[in-house]
Amino acid sequence: MPLKDRIQQAVKDAMRGGDKRRLGTARLITAAIKQREVDERIELDDEQIVLVLDKMCKQRRESLEQYRKANREDLAEQEEYELGVLKEFLPEPLSDTEIDALIDAAVSETGAAGIKDMGKVMGILKPQLQGRADMGAVSARIKARLGG
Repeated sequence: MPLKDRIQQAVKDAMRGGDKRRLGTARLITAAIKQREVDERIELDDEQIVLVLDKMCKQRRESLEQYRKANREDLAEQEEYELGVLKEFLPEPLSDTEIDALIDAAVSETGAAGIKDMGKVMGILKPQLQGRADMGAVSARIKARLGG
């Protein structure tokens, strides 16, 4: 089933079940997808929808961090809930071992020797890891691997 259809089904299920929190989050997802489709005048495919979901997850993680620093546990809990719903639609996350193997392969493929070659490595890894790993954490791992 296409990702867009799964999200629409989640909206309908939440509506039927009376789950207002889940419905609100599912509607946020559909609104973000629709916004991008209208802005770019295209129909998003699954890969592009994953990019939208990944961006939304990143926003939630950043907000969560800020709310925790400000001792706003009520808002942090809502962000955590939304992040959980968003992750349901993303592909299965990769394990640390799988990520390390992909980093090693990308470093070998590009011949990266130092931190100045990080862009080349990220260029290869981003399409493979999008939606399946936190790119900020991956970036930190690549820096450590390249001696940065």
